[in-house]
Amino acid sequence: MEFSAKVRTCFWFDGNGEEAAQFYVSLLPDSLIENVVHQKPDQPPLVVEFTLAGAPMMILNGGPQFNHSEAASISVLTRDQAETDRLWDALTADGGAEGMCGWLKDRFGVSWQIVPEALPRLLAADDRAAAGRAMAAMMDMKKIDIAALQAAFDGE
Repeated sequence: MEFSAKVRTCFWFDGNGEEAAQFYVSLLPDSLIENVVHQKPDQPPLVVEFTLAGAPMMILNGGPQFNHSEAASISVLTRDQAETDRLWDALTADGGAEGMCGWLKDRFGVSWQIVPEALPRLLAADDRAAAGRAMAAMMDMKKIDIAALQAAFDGE
């Protein structure tokens, strides 16, 4: 078998990696399961290779030795509030947890950052006072609210 990506981000799971990969590829366009490697037919796959919004990823069902942490996350740049809301709701459902400033953990314990395109644009604006107001507003949010960010930026 020929592998398509020279570099992949790998996440360590304890047996439920294929379920996670199937869930993840259902969330974003340009996503698919590429390869599932079974060591033994009656056990969960050892490796699941997939593409998430064009980014090559891999899950290794390696066992209980390691847990997910915020030290590694999947960051998704969203177009608008509707996409932000859709992903946030899907990822926090069924045992996921909201964090602050656009961070969350999904039901598998993987950390995500859901970042509307407006956020980095507003934070990088030449008007540093307006950018600071947007940053202060973001610091009080869980899911990012684009209209509230823009209002803070505009001084409203």
